[in-house]
Amino acid sequence: MSNAKSETSVEALFKPFSSKNLEVANRIVMAPMTRGYSPNGVPGEDVAAYYRRRAENGVGLIITEGTLINHPAAGASPNWPSFHGETALNHWSNVVNAVHEAGGKIIPQLWHVGLTRKIGDLPNPEALPVGPSGLNLSGEKVTEPLTENEIADVIAAFAQAAADAARTGFDGIELHGAHGYLIDQFFWDKTNQRTDRYGGDLAARTRFAVEVVAACRRAVGADFPIVLRFSQWKGGHYTAKLAESSEQLSQFLTPLVDAGVDVFHSSTRRYWEPEFEGSELNLAGWTKKLTGKPTITVGSVGLDNEFGSSTGNTAKPSSLAGLLERLENEEFDLVAVGRALLADPEWAAKIRDGRTDELQDFDANALRSLN
Repeated sequence: MSNAKSETSVEALFKPFSSKNLEVANRIVMAPMTRGYSPNGVPGEDVAAYYRRRAENGVGLIITEGTLINHPAAGASPNWPSFHGETALNHWSNVVNAVHEAGGKIIPQLWHVGLTRKIGDLPNPEALPVGPSGLNLSGEKVTEPLTENEIADVIAAFAQAAADAARTGFDGIELHGAHGYLIDQFFWDKTNQRTDRYGGDLAARTRFAVEVVAACRRAVGADFPIVLRFSQWKGGHYTAKLAESSEQLSQFLTPLVDAGVDVFHSSTRRYWEPEFEGSELNLAGWTKKLTGKPTITVGSVGLDNEFGSSTGNTAKPSSLAGLLERLENEEFDLVAVGRALLADPEWAAKIRDGRTDELQDFDANALRSLN
């Protein structure tokens, strides 16, 4: 790709974005990626510097790695960052300040892992994993189903985290409702076999997420952005589907829109793949078409090897031509970049300036440090 062509073709990525609740300098989003460099749940100066580097090199919006809400079974590592408690929140304030000083915006991804947690996992080995029906992603029973009172406690913890995000100076929140974690376990019929109001058909299985969104909305007010990340695929179950058709997807999305979601982060492994037969639209494209809400696309952007593939430990930079065409056609609004930004903090600046020959390859070694 020549420099002249780069400068012309990447313009769509660097147009400002504005919606009801969210304004961003450009269309580039740093995708949330679990790093595990926050000992005892506290993000240090190295975490702040890690996010700052992306902001000062042209990333418009940063979505943090998954941060754990205040529930004993929310996580499965003492090195994943907490989003509760005075110490952790004060350090998150430092992260926010670093990103804002660099000209970027930042939102935390609020996370509960549900039944992907194993019995005995740290940091709270005594806490049993929890999920809608006590079933893990393989459909095996691990624990008893959550009671309605326990569900109410989890919802309250999400709402408290949202309130803390607003108080700490973040620019919004993202709820992690994808990849087989707790919210997604309520969505998926394989892990949600409840017969009460939190179970049932696809629309009924959104009730937990609907109540989380509504509680967060009450906690932060009308103008604070709420992003929901969702996916068809689950960890280790890449062919899983919540919706087999656009009609089913509409049934799934409508209650979430009504609850107060501002932006949908539609997670796929390959952004270029059509979601349903008979249309070239990807998941983010269909979500925008059906809801009218802004969407974020994601899935191996800028790399020649998709996430989760058998050879996915390495990947080289690849053309953005197809992505840019879709963005120019307004199929979606924002573009989340994961591994390419993990390997190269200057990815956005290099794309903007036509320095594509300087882009770094992705290598799994990038996971071993906060570059």
